[in-house]
Amino acid sequence: MALFGAFMRGTFGLPKPDRQGIDRVKDLARAALQVSPDTAFAVNEIVCNDPGCPGIETVILVMEPGRKTRALKVAKPLDEVMAEDIADAATTSNEPD
Repeated sequence: MALFGAFMRGTFGLPKPDRQGIDRVKDLARAALQVSPDTAFAVNEIVCNDPGCPGIETVILVMEPGRKTRALKVAKPLDEVMAEDIADAATTSNEPD
């Protein structure tokens, strides 16, 4: 169970990101990506112990109506994510705009 806990926040040892932090990243993503008001976002902080992982990363799902959902990955904890990080993740993502 300890290994499984390394991939989850809130349930196994690490504090769950606060709603304000999640909302802050959603607002930054909306502004950085200049998407329509009906675009939805999901923001998660993921902890990974695999050597190929950055340790903690923030994943932002961008769900625009009529388009394929995009996953933007920022190799930082949620509280450290800035608008520039999101813009960089959008330009380096493998998903088409």
